[in-house]
Amino acid sequence: MAIRTLRHRTAALSATFLALFLGTVIVMTCGGLLETGIRNNAPAQRLAGADLVVTGDRDLPRGDETAVLPERPALDGSLTAAVRNVPGVARAVPERVFEAAVLGAGDAPDAQAHGWSSAAVTPYELTGGRAPEGPRDVVLDEATARAYGVRPGDKVRVAAQGSAEAYRLTGVVRTAHAVDRGAVFFTDDRARALSPAVADIAVTAAPGTDHGELKDRLGEVVADRTAKAQTPAKVVSGDDRGAVEYPEVLTRKEDLIALAGAFGGMATLVAVFVVSGTVALSVERRRREFALLRTIGGTPRQLRRLLLAETLMVALVAGAAGWFAGPPAGERLFEEFTGSGMVSEAVAYEQGWIPAVAAGGALLLTSLLGGFLGGRRGVRVTAVEAMAESAVRTRWATPARIVAALLFLAGAVALAILTWVLFDGPIAASTAGPTVLCAAIALALLGPGLTKLCTVLISGPVKAVTGAGGELAVLTARARAVRMAGVVTPVMLAVAMATANLYLQTTQTDASREAYAVNLRADAVVDSASGTLAPALTADVRATEGVAAAGAYVTSTGWIDGMGDEDGVPLQGIDARGAARTTALDPVEGDVADLTGRTIALPAGAADGRGVGDTVEVRFGDGAAAELRIAALFEGRAGYDTVFVPADLLAAHTDGALPQQILVRAADGTSAAALTANLEKTLADHPGTTVVDRDELIEANIKDTKTQAWVNYLMVGMIVAYTAISVVNNLVLSVSGRRREFGLQRLAGATRRQVLRMLTIEALIVAGIGVALGTAAAATALVPFSHAAADSLLPTGPLSVYAAIVSGAVALALTATLVPGWAALRARPAEAALAEE
Repeated sequence: MAIRTLRHRTAALSATFLALFLGTVIVMTCGGLLETGIRNNAPAQRLAGADLVVTGDRDLPRGDETAVLPERPALDGSLTAAVRNVPGVARAVPERVFEAAVLGAGDAPDAQAHGWSSAAVTPYELTGGRAPEGPRDVVLDEATARAYGVRPGDKVRVAAQGSAEAYRLTGVVRTAHAVDRGAVFFTDDRARALSPAVADIAVTAAPGTDHGELKDRLGEVVADRTAKAQTPAKVVSGDDRGAVEYPEVLTRKEDLIALAGAFGGMATLVAVFVVSGTVALSVERRRREFALLRTIGGTPRQLRRLLLAETLMVALVAGAAGWFAGPPAGERLFEEFTGSGMVSEAVAYEQGWIPAVAAGGALLLTSLLGGFLGGRRGVRVTAVEAMAESAVRTRWATPARIVAALLFLAGAVALAILTWVLFDGPIAASTAGPTVLCAAIALALLGPGLTKLCTVLISGPVKAVTGAGGELAVLTARARAVRMAGVVTPVMLAVAMATANLYLQTTQTDASREAYAVNLRADAVVDSASGTLAPALTADVRATEGVAAAGAYVTSTGWIDGMGDEDGVPLQGIDARGAARTTALDPVEGDVADLTGRTIALPAGAADGRGVGDTVEVRFGDGAAAELRIAALFEGRAGYDTVFVPADLLAAHTDGALPQQILVRAADGTSAAALTANLEKTLADHPGTTVVDRDELIEANIKDTKTQAWVNYLMVGMIVAYTAISVVNNLVLSVSGRRREFGLQRLAGATRRQVLRMLTIEALIVAGIGVALGTAAAATALVPFSHAAADSLLPTGPLSVYAAIVSGAVALALTATLVPGWAALRARPAEAALAEE
C-alpha cells in the first residue's frame, strides 16, 4: 500500500521529500563544520620543510578548563643550542617572526618578516638576485614583489617593529608550497635586532633518523630546559606545525565547534516540527481515506505502519539526494566562514563519513518522529469518530500534548528568569537561545488552541474592516483552526527564530560598542601599517599643535582570579600621562595617574574585596605571570569587565612588544579636521603611520563581535529559509486540498474574485497569528537578554529588521495561498465540487 501511495500522492510526498532533503543538507553541513572544528587540521606552509618544530606551549590550565594564550610565548634564548646538540638533529633554525608591511602603491598580501636562515625551512628558493648580506638588504617573495612592481636592485621601504626604513631589494624568492602570507627576509643579524625573541625553532632531522624517536628526545630536552626557565614549550609535528604559523587556529577552534553543534541541534529540532507539520497536513488531506480504512477494519497500528513506511521511503530518497548535496554546501559555507575571518584560512575543510552518519541518524529521527507526531491523531481515532471527523477535525488536545507544552513553557520561563537575574553582558546569550527554542516548542504544541483563540479575538475587527468576505474567512478559520495551526506553526517558528537571533546579535554588538566607547575619550588615533609604533613617537604626537593629551595604547587578553572565564578578560594598556584625558576612567578609589610600573586598575565590582595598595596575580597573554599592585578602582560596567595596566608593561607581553596605537585628545577649540591635519604633518616624518578617528578604533575593537554576528546571521538565515519553505509547503498543501470546498462555494453563487478575497484574508490571518506568536516567543529571550546585556527592556537594532521579517512572513503567506488558490479555481465549479480533497 505504501508503494502504491507513492505513485498517487506526489504533491503531498514531494513536500515531505523537500523538508527531509533540506534538513539532511543542513545537518550534513553543520556536521562537516563540526568535524572540521574537532580535527582543526592546518597543513604547514612556512614550516613545511621542518620535520619538527619546538614552540611555546599556548595551553594554559585554568581549573577544569584549558585556555589558549593569544600571544606567542617567547622561547629561552639558550634553547636553540640545546636542540642542536640532540642526536639526530641535522639543523635547528631559530625562527623570528614579526609583522611587516612594504609601503607603496599596490595590493600586496599580508607579510611576515624573518631572518634569512628561515628561508630554507619552507623552503624558499631565489629566482632572481642574491641573498641579503647587509643591514639594509631585504628579500621579498614573488607575490609581494609583483604587487609592488619591484625587482632586484630597486629601493623599497619596509615598516616593521615601529620603524619604516628604506632597504635595497637584493633578491626575490618563491616556494612550491602554498603560502597565504607574503614574506620579507632580512639578514639574521637585522632580524635579531628588530625582534630579539625567538618564536620557535625549526628542526630538520638527519637522514635515517626516526622522527618519532627524535621527537621524544627533543621533548625531554625541551621539558628540562623550559622547566628551569619557567617558559613552557613543546615539540610538534605534522599538521600541528600549521597551528604554530597560524595561532588563530587554536583560539577559534571552540567557536566553530560550538556554532556548528548548536545550529545542527537546532536544525534537527526544527526539521522534526517541519516534517511533522507536513505529514499532519498530508494526513488531514487523506482523512476520507483513513476514515474508510478504519471503517473496514484497519487498525491504528496498520495505519501507523503505512504512514511510517511512506515517510521512510521518502526519507531514503531524500537522504540519498542530501548525501550528494551536503558536502558541497558545507564546503561553500566554510569558505564564507574563512572569508569573514571567523575561521583561519589555514584550516583544511574536513567532511568524512561521520557527518554522513550523523545526518542519516538525524534523518531517521526526523522521519520517524515527524511521521509519528504528524499522523498520531489521524490513526488513533475510532472508526465512528473517523467518519464523523472526515469533514472537519476539531479535537486536538491530549494529556501528553498539554503536559509537554507546559513543561517547555516552564523551561522557557525558568531560562528567562535565569538570564534576567544571574547573568550580565554577552554571557547572557548562552541562555537566550535555548529560551526562544523552548518557548517556540511550547507554542507549537499549543498551536491549535492558540490559533482558535486568536481567531476569536480578531474576528470582530476583521469583519468590521473586510465585510462579508472577512466574515466568511473568519468562520472558515475558526472551523479549520486545527488544520490552520499546521500552517501557523512554521510561520511562528520562522518569525521567532529570525527575530530573536537577529536582535540578539544587534543588541550584543551595540552593547559591546557602547561598553568600549564609554571608556574612550580620544578624538583621534595614530595607527601603523605594521601594527607597532616606536615608543618615542608618543612624545612627537604630544608636541603637535592642537593636542591636549596623547598616550600609547595596547590591547591583549589576560587572566585574573575571580574575573572572567577560561577566555580571560580584556587588557588595555594605557599611558598614565594621557589617561585622564584620553580615557573615561573615573576612579572610585586611587588615582589613574599612579598607573605606572607594575600596577593595575580594576573594576570596583570585580575587585573581590581588594583595595588600592593590594596586589593581584595577573597572567598575561604570553603566559607570563606577575604580581601587580592595585593603583585604582573604577566603576565598570557589569558583564563587560576591562582591566587597565601601563602600556609599556602590557606591550612587553605581546607579539610586537611595542605600542600598537596612540590615543590623542584634541585641545579645547581644536576641530577634528584641524587635529587630523596637524597630526598628519607630524607623521610625515614617520612613514607607515596614519591617523584615524575614534569611530574606527571602536569598530576595530568589536570586529570579532561583528564577525560572530555575521556568521550567526548566515546560519540563522539557513534555518529561517528552511522554515519558510515549510510555510510554502504547508500552505500549498492546505489550499490545494480545498478544491471541493471552493467548488461548492462557487456553485452557491460566489465568484472567483470573492473566493480569492476570502483566501487573501485567511492568509493575512495566518500571517498575523504566526507573527504575533513568533514575536511573543522571541520576547521571552529578548527582554531578559536586553536587560542583562544592555540594561534595557527592549533590544537595540533597526526597526527595519523586524519590518522585513513581518513583510517576509506576509508575502510568503499571500504567495503560497493565492497561487495554489488561483490554480484550484481554474477548474469548473461542478467538477471541483465532485473532487476529493
